[in-house]
Amino acid sequence: MVVTGSLIAGLVAALLFVAAPFVPAKDSEIVGAVLCGFALGWALLAGLSQRFTDQPQRWAVVPALFMGISGLLLVVFGSAVDDVLKWVWPPVLLVLAIWMTVCVHRDLRSRGGRWLLYPVIGILALASIGGGYETVREATDAKTYAMPGQLIDVGGHSLHLNCTGSGSPTVVLEPGGGEMSSNLGWITPAVAGTTRVCVYDRAGRGWSEPADTPQDGTQIATDLHTLLHRGNVPGPYVLAGHSFGGLYVRTFAARYPDEVAGMVLVDSTAANSPSASRGDPGPYDPVGRVSALVSASARLGLVRLYNQISFGSLPPRSRDEVRATGATASNLRSTIDEYVQANASMEQAASFKDFAGKPLIVLTAGSGNDAAWQAKQKNMATLSTNSAQRVVDGATHEALVGEEQHAVATTRAILDVVSAIRSSEPLSK
Repeated sequence: MVVTGSLIAGLVAALLFVAAPFVPAKDSEIVGAVLCGFALGWALLAGLSQRFTDQPQRWAVVPALFMGISGLLLVVFGSAVDDVLKWVWPPVLLVLAIWMTVCVHRDLRSRGGRWLLYPVIGILALASIGGGYETVREATDAKTYAMPGQLIDVGGHSLHLNCTGSGSPTVVLEPGGGEMSSNLGWITPAVAGTTRVCVYDRAGRGWSEPADTPQDGTQIATDLHTLLHRGNVPGPYVLAGHSFGGLYVRTFAARYPDEVAGMVLVDSTAANSPSASRGDPGPYDPVGRVSALVSASARLGLVRLYNQISFGSLPPRSRDEVRATGATASNLRSTIDEYVQANASMEQAASFKDFAGKPLIVLTAGSGNDAAWQAKQKNMATLSTNSAQRVVDGATHEALVGEEQHAVATTRAILDVVSAIRSSEPLSK
C-alpha cells in the first residue's frame, strides 16, 4: 500500500505541478515540474515506509534528491541549465536505476511492492538510455547537417532563411504543416535553375529558433515579411504554399498585396469564414502546458524512432536533415502548436478574397481526397481571374512535394506562374 500510494502520489503531484500557474509553460520548466512531482513520490516512499512499516526504504531519498534538485533547477533557470543537465542526467539516472534495483531486492520483502517498483525502475533505465542517445545524436546532427543560408532576427527570435538561384520574381516556398525547408528538397533546386527561390523554417522548426508568441497565420505572415525584408529579399514575390502553408501565403498576400505578384496553392488547406470572437484566452495557457509535456517525449528519443522510417522518398540529404531536426522537442512542440492554431489560421486566411488578375495556380492531389476537399480546391481557383486548377492524377497530398515524380508537377506550376509574370500573358490552363 505504501509503494502504491507513493507512486500514485508522485504521478498526481507531477500533473499538478505542470498545471501550476507559477510554472512557465515552457519545455524545460514543464519537465522540471514533472521531476519535482516524481521527487515527492520517492520522498513519500522513504518517509512512509520508515514511519509505518518494518521495511524502511531509505534508499528512496537518493532519487528524490536527484529529481527534486534537477527539477527545481529547471523550473528556476529553464533552458540555461537544461543545456548542461541533458548531458548529466542520462548516465547518472542509469547508474541510479541499477543501484535502486539492488536496493529494492535487498530491502523490500514484499513481492507485490517489488513487482510495482521493478517496472518503474526499468522505465527510468530506458529513459536514461533513450535520453542519452537523443542528446548525443542532436549534438552529432548539429555538426553533420550544418545550416544552409542564415539566421535572421525577426523580433525576439531568429528564423532560418536560405535563398538560391537568381532572377525575378523571387519565389518564396512555404512548407506544409509540421514540415521544414528540407521537406521541399525536390522543388527548391529545380526552381533555382530558373529564378531566385527562398525557403525558410517557421519558428521552432528546422534551424529556426522557437518563439514565445502563438504562431497563427497572421503571426507567421508577419514574421515572414520581416524575415524577407531584413534578409534583403525584395519583391515582387511568387508565393507557393503546401497544405497549411497555403493558409500562410494567403494571409501574407492579404496583408501585403503590393508585394505579391503570383501564387501557387499546393493542395492547400481551405480557409474558413471567421467565427464569433473567442475572447482573450488570458495569460494562463493550459494547451501550451500539455503541448510542452507531450513534446518532452522527444527528449527520450521516441520521435527519432519514428523519423528513421519516414521521409524516404526525399533526396538523401534532405531526408536526413528532416529526420535529424524533426526528432527534437522544439520541432514537436512547434508542430503541436501549429495544429492548435489551425482554426485561427484558417479564419485569417479568409481575409484574402480577391487576387484580381494576378496568376494563380491551384494544384490538387488526385488521390486520397474526398469530394468536399476537391470542391474547396476548385473554389480557390475563383480567387483570381487569371487562374488554373490542375489535378495531378495519382498524387497524394504529401507526394506533391515529397515524391520526385509528383514534385515535378509542383515545380512546373511554380515556373509557369513565374513565366506568366515575366511575359505578362495569361496562364495556360
